[in-house]
Amino acid sequence: MGTAIDTRMDSTGRSSSYLSRIACLWVVALLAMPARSDEVPDEPPSVPTEQPAAQPTAQAPPAAKAEVAKASAGEDVDPGGDKDHRRPEHGSLGNIGAKLSDPTSDLWAITMNFQGPQFFDGDVNTGDPVVGGGLVMEPVLPFPLHGTGEDQWKLITRPVIPLLFSQPTPTGPNQFKHRGGIGDIQLPLLLAPPPRITKHFIFAAGPVFEFPTSTSDSLGSQQWSMGPAVALGYKTKTFTAVLFPNYFWGIGSRDDRQKETRNVSKLSLLYSLVVNLPDAWQIGFNPTISYNDKAASGDKWTVPIGVFAGKTIKVGRTPVNIKLGVEYSVVSPDTFGKRAQIRLQLTPVIPGLVQNPIFGGAK
Repeated sequence: MGTAIDTRMDSTGRSSSYLSRIACLWVVALLAMPARSDEVPDEPPSVPTEQPAAQPTAQAPPAAKAEVAKASAGEDVDPGGDKDHRRPEHGSLGNIGAKLSDPTSDLWAITMNFQGPQFFDGDVNTGDPVVGGGLVMEPVLPFPLHGTGEDQWKLITRPVIPLLFSQPTPTGPNQFKHRGGIGDIQLPLLLAPPPRITKHFIFAAGPVFEFPTSTSDSLGSQQWSMGPAVALGYKTKTFTAVLFPNYFWGIGSRDDRQKETRNVSKLSLLYSLVVNLPDAWQIGFNPTISYNDKAASGDKWTVPIGVFAGKTIKVGRTPVNIKLGVEYSVVSPDTFGKRAQIRLQLTPVIPGLVQNPIFGGAK
């Protein structure tokens, strides 16, 4: 500060008087006080001594090293952006959107997928596509198990709760009944190793369960099912790519299971690519492929493709990620199945219900 003042003064002293120099020092000191974090309260400011010009920026290198360390560990570095929200520990809104694309991140959130309108068609329908719709709730709950930061093991669970508003079911040629209710709930339990091990890669694995919670026989399998689930992917500052396959085999039935219901043997495969853009915008795709091994030969696969645009905003002070996209099934059941849909995805970030590692290891 003394150097800055000296450079404004004539070296001969003819540009100002002694009293004007003292006044300038007081004004500069008063203006600097609110910006300094190391100012001691009630301590009278003193006239600074002459220092080398590089001295005021002596604290910059550690901050820069910290950013480099984050980048090398696979964390997103976003020095700008809006951080005035209720989850500032996760960085800017852009960083929050990028973290939500990673199924192994430490963000707690509730994803709401509004699927509709949906368009169903097939051989049993000779008219216009049949319209349906629903909502899929997915709370994202990463439980810290051991360690902190880059050394933390996590148990990640993402319950899938389908709420069907209008599910068309064929009852005959060109005859359909629309049903609403709750479908079968799924619960994956994935163990994710520390980021220090995975680096830029994404990996988590564990069992997945499906419970016969459907409120109507046509909305579920009436069976208990389980199988393996794996999350695989790669992430950078620019994009996140993920494959998330789940396979289910039936292991038991409800007492009211219909005799004609076949045993469960099915696959669901989420594949996604999310590209992070400036100002917390995103583009990409995230459809889910499904396969039913027990269906007829032409009805086994549903393979959608799609695209979305999204942005992370604040609602009040709560970060909310919004995605709007369209999907079209390039392969779908011949008899009757989903051909296309519009999807609105809302994901508010919530406070972590468990902050400390369950089995210790905190530094």
